[in-house]
Amino acid sequence: MLANLNSSLDFHSKALVIRAERQRVIASNIANVDTPGYSAHNLDFKEAMNAASGSPQNQLSLSPGQSALPMRTQKTNPGHIPLPGNASGQLGQQQSAGYAIQSQPSMDNNSVDIDHERANFADNSVRYEATLRFINSQSKTILSAIQGQ
Repeated sequence: MLANLNSSLDFHSKALVIRAERQRVIASNIANVDTPGYSAHNLDFKEAMNAASGSPQNQLSLSPGQSALPMRTQKTNPGHIPLPGNASGQLGQQQSAGYAIQSQPSMDNNSVDIDHERANFADNSVRYEATLRFINSQSKTILSAIQGQ
């Protein structure tokens, strides 16, 4: 019984961390909207959750302090604002955040679509908040059961 509660909370806590990381990637894209030659990044939530939850196709052995998120830490141009990931830039397997598909051509080769990024930012914020509320609700339910109310 305790294992079921723990695994459920663990799943949602991993989802919360991935949502926070995706929010950081989107914010980095927005910050680089005027940087010539910048390629927008995107974090695939489904792929990151599979990696974090230890799905059979994506088994990762992580040491403490290592992130289970697929992220790119290298810059495409020295003038770009970096995307800090874990220090080594590698996980158990080589994984990286993908580049976003360019929806509008730009004269300066910048692939950030500010309207798309704003929509992604708002969507991810709502999903982050929903995950956080679910964790809080589940924690309150457990606490209520323990107190016998």
